Amino acid sequence: MAMRWFAVSALLATLAGPAWAADCPALLQGSLTKLHAKESIELCQRFAGKPLVVVNTASFCGFAPQFKGLEALYQHYREQGLEVLGVPSNDFKQESRDGAETAKVCYVNYGVTFTMTEPQKVRGADAVHLFKVLAQQSSAPKWNFYKYVVDRQGNVVASFSSLTKPDNPEFIEAVEKALASKP
Repeated sequence: MAMRWFAVSALLATLAGPAWAADCPALLQGSLTKLHAKESIELCQRFAGKPLVVVNTASFCGFAPQFKGLEALYQHYREQGLEVLGVPSNDFKQESRDGAETAKVCYVNYGVTFTMTEPQKVRGADAVHLFKVLAQQSSAPKWNFYKYVVDRQGNVVASFSSLTKPDNPEFIEAVEKALASKP
């Protein structure tokens, strides 16, 4: 009997998987490895239906102090459902090749608690799927700390250059618009 229950459960899980994937916005299809961990982040499972700020980061960029502002934004709005996803990248030659060093900069130096991934390609043909879709909906990052505000349906509602700080009124307005969006 237990074996039959297991088989039925496995079948249901298999059948539910593709239906769940079909409901996932294109932006959130796929997975990325969490920074300095073996854990895989299933983007759809983790972020579907939630407002999201995606930012390509670099540990040795002059804009790295924005980590503090991004963390403050996350702390202020996370109770309302906001998620922040930091994606380190060496596309602009300002990220460490050592994930442990990147983790130290993010977690120790800046106190980041929002989700961070292992370094990824964010521009061009080799960009990870997430950034290919962000580029299609908006534009590819022109430098480190390019910020995308994504609504609950997985659509980019606004994008901001590296020069835009996380406490910028227009950026905050876009975040609040994403928070107000319907799932």
